[in-house]
Amino acid sequence: MISLPLFGQDQGGQISGNLETNAKFFIRDTLIGATNTPQYDHQLFGAEAWLNLNYSNWGFDLGLRFDLYNNSNLFNPTGSYTGEGIGRWFIRKRIQELGISVGYLYDQIGSGIIFRAYEERPLFIDNALVGLRLEYDINDDWRVKGFTGRQKQQFDTYQPVIKGASIEGFIASDEENPKWSVAPGLGVVNRTLDDATMDNLIATINTYQPQDTFTPAYNVYAGTIYNTLTAGPFSWYIEAAYKTEEAIRDPLGQFTQGQDTLLGEKFISRSGTVLYTSLGYAKSGLGITLEAKRTHNFSLRTRPQESLNRGMLNYLPALTRINTYRLASRYFAATQELGELAIQADVRYAIQRTWNIAFNFSNITDLDNELLYREIYGEVSYKYDRILTFTGGVQHQNYNQAVYEVKPGASNVRTITPFTEVLYKIDRRKALRFELQYMLTGRDDKTDQKQDYGDWLFFLAEYSVAPKWTISASDMFNINPGLNAPTDADGSKVKAHFPRIDISYTNRSNRYSLSYVKQVEGVVCTGGICRLEPAFSGLQLSVTSTF
Repeated sequence: MISLPLFGQDQGGQISGNLETNAKFFIRDTLIGATNTPQYDHQLFGAEAWLNLNYSNWGFDLGLRFDLYNNSNLFNPTGSYTGEGIGRWFIRKRIQELGISVGYLYDQIGSGIIFRAYEERPLFIDNALVGLRLEYDINDDWRVKGFTGRQKQQFDTYQPVIKGASIEGFIASDEENPKWSVAPGLGVVNRTLDDATMDNLIATINTYQPQDTFTPAYNVYAGTIYNTLTAGPFSWYIEAAYKTEEAIRDPLGQFTQGQDTLLGEKFISRSGTVLYTSLGYAKSGLGITLEAKRTHNFSLRTRPQESLNRGMLNYLPALTRINTYRLASRYFAATQELGELAIQADVRYAIQRTWNIAFNFSNITDLDNELLYREIYGEVSYKYDRILTFTGGVQHQNYNQAVYEVKPGASNVRTITPFTEVLYKIDRRKALRFELQYMLTGRDDKTDQKQDYGDWLFFLAEYSVAPKWTISASDMFNINPGLNAPTDADGSKVKAHFPRIDISYTNRSNRYSLSYVKQVEGVVCTGGICRLEPAFSGLQLSVTSTF
């Protein structure tokens, strides 16, 4: 923090901020598919940067963010986007019980099922609400909130208008030492389409067969009710949401009635529901979390025409484990807005400070009980004398590639992935870390070849000198190529290597990193929101700084 004087007199103001810069140097590699994009063909370079500035004084909080994209493939993985400008600004002020916020706002209602404005840079998500928010504290335990505005679209805004309100509270059995407490909430959201969006939507629907046409609604309304109950070591969250009938995208045309069913994307008119619950227990080293979610036609966007990660008004929680190991995280289940029944159980147990055991099970089907995703994961960690930590485990996945990657006819990818990690602390500052993973895939039902890219072997070695240096080298080796693996000139499958070398240096508030990367095509996900990343070959440079 830096204190700044105002007109020669110190008013107690404070300014803070951070910078994040990423640069990529593209090196063409036809073998792994790193080709045929503007960056590989002629641009050869791409970069993104974000500079945040925050200032507080006179009871105001002010913020400004500058965004820069040069030949960036974040917006479209196979395209190029260039733009720069003010990516965000906001002003906040509290006047007694009333909080006032204007500008680009991040917020959510409940768990975000009916409304969530947030940022996720690796997925190029920045759906801030550009408008006004008022918050009023009824008392210490109850707050009511209302907002209105439009959703951000790069350096512009979408035209449909969004507005919403919520009330949240807290009730405890005893203020000093409560045996139980509840935190109930209720929220509503409305989106009104603009005339240009409606005209475009009607023109598209009028091209359908008579059985599939309908009159779209200008307004959609969504409501949710939620509550968290805490009693001793137990915590139970439940939320139920409903949205009125509106036009939503049916990507495969599977819900239309005409004879051209399954021949392409269409709009359908549906209302939607979501029911989500989570039950947690934590005591004496044991932690258990059980989750369940049912989703039915709950696509909620600023315009029905938007797809993928664009124009999202809400967030549907993912009921899958967030894996950190490279091969264990290769296949991930994106949230299915039109229909999904998901359950997850996560168990963790710590035995003193020596042993840690983790188990996770998740299962996702569509509403017709077709399997979309299943994962069984087990892990054991042992710590010896604070200098050696050994972790080992195994993962099994069943992944519906036809649905998650829109590859009709592809069979479910079945994997078994054992892994191990060893961390050795040489002294208080220096450490060595090693990872070894192997992914064994099943065979394709039609061709009897190894599924997708086939079997993988991954190895990583890392050396760190705290708090400044980290150096690592890894290789992801396609040891037994499968159906979709790269081929050479004569069509033979290639046992391709995907090496990576990383060097990072940290000096106080600044961090610099340089990487050489060959990356296989795959799906990148955060919290159930995913995007398909093409293969990458080249150098990556990043600089982050806080002040």
